[in-house]
Amino acid sequence: MNASVDPELPAYAGIQLADVRLVQSAADADAALAALMTADVLGFDTESKPTFAKGEVSTGPHLIQLATDDKAYLFPVDGSPALGVLRAVLESPQVLKVGFGLGDDLRRLQGKLGIGCARVLDLAIALREEKRAEVGAKTAVARFFGQRLQKSKRTSTTNWANPRLTERQMLYAANDAQVALRVYRAWRQDGASPPD
Repeated sequence: MNASVDPELPAYAGIQLADVRLVQSAADADAALAALMTADVLGFDTESKPTFAKGEVSTGPHLIQLATDDKAYLFPVDGSPALGVLRAVLESPQVLKVGFGLGDDLRRLQGKLGIGCARVLDLAIALREEKRAEVGAKTAVARFFGQRLQKSKRTSTTNWANPRLTERQMLYAANDAQVALRVYRAWRQDGASPPD
């Protein structure tokens, strides 16, 4: 749950499209694995095609995002040559994965792909103060950077199962993962203890 964020704050710039890698081939997957497994911490999120009909069950996740400090890697799930890479990274106890509101993401990864994530920190829970409501990415960006994270509802509810993602979708998804990593780094810099 996000508290209201001051609309006067400067906008959070986020990642540039040139730093987003769409993993579509075995070569892309190998390059992603090399970069991701050398990181100490990764930003992490998933996107699923929205459901609109009552009782409709999500078939997600359709996209899995992992971010290093300088790049974001987007893994379309359907027909992906990179499921082995995803499994290796997400199940690795050596690499911490951080994100916001990850409960549903973790359940869907286990249910659809049989991937059980190891060493995950949900910042929505870790950043809350004195048992108050969970902290969302918008609130965290305002708190740590004095900036306003803009998240387009229009983009968030697009078809993430589409085989061809738009540039807007790619940036949205990449930022969801990388902003978590940037917030985690700022939180640690403020003196937070590392998770076990």
